[in-house]
Amino acid sequence: MEDIKKYKAGDFDVIVIGAGHAGCEAALASSRMGMKTLMLTMSLDSIADMPCNPNIGGTGKGHLVREIDALGGEMALIIDKSFIQSRMLNTSKGPAVHSLRVQADKKKYHREMKKVLEKEPNLVLREGEAVEILVEDNLVKGIVTRTGATYYSKVVILATGTYLKGRIFMGEVNYSSGPSGLSPSNLLSDSLIKLGIKLRRFKTGTPARVHGDTINYSKMEIQPGDEEIIPFSFLNIGKKFNIEQVPCYLTYTTPRTHEIIRENLSRSPMYSGQIEGVGPRYCPSIEDKVVRFKDKEKHQVFIEPEGLDTKEMYVQGVSSTLPEEVQIKMYKTITGLEKVQFMRSAYGIEYDCIDPTILKRTLEHKTIKNLFFAGQINGSSGYEEAAAQGLIAGINGVLNIQGKEPFILHRSEAYIGVLIDDLVTKGTNEPYRMMTSRAEYRLTLRQDNADLRLTKKGYEVGLASEERYRKTINKKKQIELELNRLKTVKVTPTKETNEFFKELNSTPLKTALSLYDLIKRPELNYELLNELDKGRPELPREIRLQVETQIKYEGYIKKQMAQIEQFKKLEGKRLSHDQNYDEIKGLSNEAKQKLSQIKPDSVGQASRVSGVSPADINVLLIYLEQKRRGEKNVNND
Repeated sequence: MEDIKKYKAGDFDVIVIGAGHAGCEAALASSRMGMKTLMLTMSLDSIADMPCNPNIGGTGKGHLVREIDALGGEMALIIDKSFIQSRMLNTSKGPAVHSLRVQADKKKYHREMKKVLEKEPNLVLREGEAVEILVEDNLVKGIVTRTGATYYSKVVILATGTYLKGRIFMGEVNYSSGPSGLSPSNLLSDSLIKLGIKLRRFKTGTPARVHGDTINYSKMEIQPGDEEIIPFSFLNIGKKFNIEQVPCYLTYTTPRTHEIIRENLSRSPMYSGQIEGVGPRYCPSIEDKVVRFKDKEKHQVFIEPEGLDTKEMYVQGVSSTLPEEVQIKMYKTITGLEKVQFMRSAYGIEYDCIDPTILKRTLEHKTIKNLFFAGQINGSSGYEEAAAQGLIAGINGVLNIQGKEPFILHRSEAYIGVLIDDLVTKGTNEPYRMMTSRAEYRLTLRQDNADLRLTKKGYEVGLASEERYRKTINKKKQIELELNRLKTVKVTPTKETNEFFKELNSTPLKTALSLYDLIKRPELNYELLNELDKGRPELPREIRLQVETQIKYEGYIKKQMAQIEQFKKLEGKRLSHDQNYDEIKGLSNEAKQKLSQIKPDSVGQASRVSGVSPADINVLLIYLEQKRRGEKNVNND
């Protein structure tokens, strides 16, 4: 590290390093929970930046945004102020996988978030580069900046994104840089290594931005927004959004595109060996797609606007690390981009991150007290995954200071719980992306009921507002009242009602049935039965959908709740972090090694550790039961 003269610059309760999506949520959570917080960023102009895709949400990710909102986070409120197109995905499938995805005006998103941060009374924003984490006796004491400023604090949260020793790759060209041409953080990695934290290299990438006036949209399929706009924030449900949505467009690569890529593969640093980092499997570069899917003649390409005040268009699906001149040649073979003009070239970026299995489920380091990590430094990808981790790190940092129990969301409670449990228990060998398939209990973890699941928890921890909590209580009450009412309203088998059912291709009635039971029929729903329900109250759309979902999927939900109860039993069987697994007879050697490394909180978490078999879990359960009986006998004596 460079020689600098250190001076004391201030005292804080919490310091957040980084102002991306993780840093913003962490800083807001800690300051709103009453802590004097410093947020340090390399550039105030990069607050809540979107260096990659200009959108929020999507399959799985939309669930995270709703959960962040339900707990009292900020992301949903900001995107509701800055979106330019809104679509609910997967509406042809079941409600468990419905996911909201919106296009963002990325500059407006940055401005709106910066305004919120600047207005927060307990929060200080400061531009500067952290170069050292101060630790004494495995306890965080503060940080040192490149200018020599020493800021002391009780908690430090690292949310550095892709800035740690960031390196840009474009063909044979590579150079030190953060995302979007911003400066990298080249010194902080050395401080982490000195603290005994091993670092590794991950890689991500982004496609080119092109000039909108040089695109032939007539050759593409228009992708409009939904007519009915559904907001992300539960506080905005029912609000009218009078905006003119901007369309996106769908086009495709061509055989010539793939030919150019194959001809130049040797010039891609991914294939020439220049890049050592591991890239995201679920968001591959166009080179990866062409190599891995040799039989496909074309790949989807989405043209997405970057904002209302710019001509820049994001070319979704064509991220690349090929040389600039090859990129331009290749892009011009995509249907509708024959005369396209580049504004920013595609690039890959490699950066330092940690192995997240060194963290507790609170996102605190296992041996360095009050040092937290959130976002891409933990090996995740995506704005939404980062924001969710930032929120949890911010909450737990405050709870540590207050000496209170940690805030942990289990897999059965939230997608956030799945995300963090996957990272700290299983680890990841590539940038982790949230998907609905990762959640075992997704039927109960829907995006539409995130407030019913989590707002009370956010309120109790001191983050969700009174308004938000009262709104959730009222919603729950309305749902319960309507469900009970539908059970009492009977439909009798008259000639008129059976004619009605016949028209809907539904079986005629032989005996009276409640509206509740009729809604269970696959061909019927809450709205179709409106004609037979004369006393129906006027209810908001969200209440009607909740009612129908709970009735339609009642049997499945009951089965899943039973599974969750079993899950909770294993989660309730606590394991000490000081447990010596070598002394437990019957455990496999691999289980002993993995359990000693991960230090799981419970038998449930132990069961998800890679290398721990069901037989090992049975051994653990027997050991705990014998230990319990032994302690009981000692107490009786």
